[in-house]
Amino acid sequence: MANAHLKNIELSATQILDIWRHYDSDGNGFIEGKELQDFIEELQQARKNAGLELSGEMKAFVEKYKQNAEGKIGIIELAQILPTEENFLLFFRQQLKSSAEFMQTWRRYDADHSGYIETEELKSFLKDLLQKANRTYDDAKLEEYTQTMLRIFDTNNDGKLGLTEMARLLPVQENFLLKFQGVKMAGKEFNKVFEMYDQDGSGYIDENELDALLKDLCEKNKKELDINSLPAYKKSIMALSDGGKLYRTELALVLCADDS
Repeated sequence: MANAHLKNIELSATQILDIWRHYDSDGNGFIEGKELQDFIEELQQARKNAGLELSGEMKAFVEKYKQNAEGKIGIIELAQILPTEENFLLFFRQQLKSSAEFMQTWRRYDADHSGYIETEELKSFLKDLLQKANRTYDDAKLEEYTQTMLRIFDTNNDGKLGLTEMARLLPVQENFLLKFQGVKMAGKEFNKVFEMYDQDGSGYIDENELDALLKDLCEKNKKELDINSLPAYKKSIMALSDGGKLYRTELALVLCADDS
C-alpha cells in the first residue's frame, strides 16, 4: 500500500510517485478536499506507528491544511514535506524561480514549436539544468529522471508534456496557468479573440494588444482572474513570445482548450 510508505525514514522518487497516485484518487493532478484530509490523517498515524516525530515541515503543513477544506496541493508541495533520498523534483523546481522563467524555459526547449516537450527535448532540458547547477550525473541517471518526470507529469500518457502538464513543476500558488484553466476557449472562439486584438493584422499580438486582451478577460472572469495580477500574467505570457511578438500558436497554449 502506498500509504505504508509514509512511515519510511527515506523515500525514493518511485515511492513518492506511488504516494501521489494513491491520494490523487481522481487523477486531476492535485490532492484536495477529502483526499488531502485523508493524507494528513494517515501521515500522522503512520509516523506515530513508526515511533517517528513529524518533521518541522510536516508540522507546518498539517497546521496549514488540517482544517482547510479548500486546500489544494500539487506534487511539489508533497515532495517538500516528505523525507527523500534524492529530492530531484525540488532540485528542478529550485532552478525555475518564477512563472516567467518557466515560460522562457518552455519556449527554449519546445524547439519545434509543437506545443509539447517530447522525450528528447525533455532530456535536453533536464541535462542543461543539471549542468547549470554543477550536479554530477550519468546517462542512466538522466534517463531515470526523464522517465520519472514523464510518469509524474504526463497525465494523458501520450509520451510528451503539454505546457499545463509541465507547469506542475511550479508550486500551486505560483502556477499562473491554473488561473487560466477556467477561461480557456474553444478553437473558433479563440481565433476570433486573437483576430480582434491583433488590431493591426500583423499576425501576432504585441505587449499593448495583450494588455488590452487580458484587461478584458479579467473584467469578464473576476472569479478566476485578478486584475491586480495583470502585470504578472502579462510578463509570464510574453515570455513565450518571439522578441515581443506573441504568435497565435504561443497564445493558444495559455488560452485555447486542449480539445479544440
